[in-house]
Amino acid sequence: MSVDDSDQGNAFRTDGRGTRVSGPSVLVAGASIAGPALAHWLRRRGAEVTVVERAPEQRPGGQAVDARGVAKEVIRRMGLDTAVRAACTDTAGAHTVDADGQVLETFRADDDGGDGFIADIEILRADLSRVLHDDTRDGVEYVFGDRIAQLAQDADGVDVVFAGGKQRRFDVVVGADGLHSELRAMVFGPHERFLRHLGHVLAFYSLPNEFGLDRWLLEYQDQETGRSALLRPIQDATRAMAMFSFASADPDVDHRDVAAQKKLLRERMTGLGWLVPDMLAHLDDTPDFYFDQVAQVVMDRWSSGRVGLLGDAAFSSSPMSGQGTGLALVGAYLLAGELAAAEWDPHAGFTRYEARMRPFVEANQEIGRLNARSRDLPGPDTEPRPDFAGAGFTELVGRAINGVELPDYAGVPDSASTTGSPANPSAKS
Repeated sequence: MSVDDSDQGNAFRTDGRGTRVSGPSVLVAGASIAGPALAHWLRRRGAEVTVVERAPEQRPGGQAVDARGVAKEVIRRMGLDTAVRAACTDTAGAHTVDADGQVLETFRADDDGGDGFIADIEILRADLSRVLHDDTRDGVEYVFGDRIAQLAQDADGVDVVFAGGKQRRFDVVVGADGLHSELRAMVFGPHERFLRHLGHVLAFYSLPNEFGLDRWLLEYQDQETGRSALLRPIQDATRAMAMFSFASADPDVDHRDVAAQKKLLRERMTGLGWLVPDMLAHLDDTPDFYFDQVAQVVMDRWSSGRVGLLGDAAFSSSPMSGQGTGLALVGAYLLAGELAAAEWDPHAGFTRYEARMRPFVEANQEIGRLNARSRDLPGPDTEPRPDFAGAGFTELVGRAINGVELPDYAGVPDSASTTGSPANPSAKS
């Protein structure tokens, strides 16, 4: 959808009698998962939405992500359950193996009602992003190959200067631009203030499926060195996904220096055994390499005036939690709902959103910290390994999966209700 620049910043236009005739204008930075999910709900609540993404197109690749518990209900309310499930990896489960490939433990996708270690909704990040983009592209303005260069806010709006040179004004701006959020650094301060590294590094990339994978994920962990290697099937049976992790307090490579990252990964994985040499043989020609420290984002508040944060930019729980996508989807639903319920008063909307989300976020971040700790190298100062079999951990997992209420937002505008769409849970059939 194309939006004329002259219309921006005048979101509360009125007719001759002073009656509002259009919704608020909202700029969302980031077009991966959190951004398009928020765009879906903002559009349904009556906002005029622009999503800006610095990449020239939707980003390819990415690891498999999961939706569990309450996040699956958000997908259902979006009306996207069928589309999401059609794009899932169809993974049957996971085997942990020893260095000789002998199975040590098995986890099935239908364990715990589909909310276990391997979720029944498991989808590659790029595939979920595509589903969300396809759902919103006709009602949302997407601007690829650009980014926010400057912004200044006052009591009535936010003036934004884009790197491409355009200047526009919005009523609300939301950063959904990931762990290394540029908007967060611009408004809230340097990354070091909010990033909490968990002592591990994660890398993954796609490669030819020359390993005979058929719907089952394989993981090998070396307890003595804290290293692990994982192979997983994806929807394209000719390809597979390789994933590696190793303990490192500070790998000292820039998060954009791919050559240095690949060099370090090779060095740290040398001698691990299992299928690792064959996996590393495809490192140089993979089209979608990812490497980063395992980190969380911890902030006292996720908003400042008319600027707010969502997803990893606000509350990354790290891949060790397995819940980053769930947090993004639930957060998008609540943020749009609370802003609309507050009649687009950003202070009231952001405050209510944070109050609803924070306990849910904290439970998931605790899961991430415990899982990271379980992979720490043994030593005199190492904390005891977590008790994953105890009642306390079971209770924590319950809060991390379902520990947040999804209000119906009765009385809040929802464009789906005008068509009787099944995306609106209260719509008449």
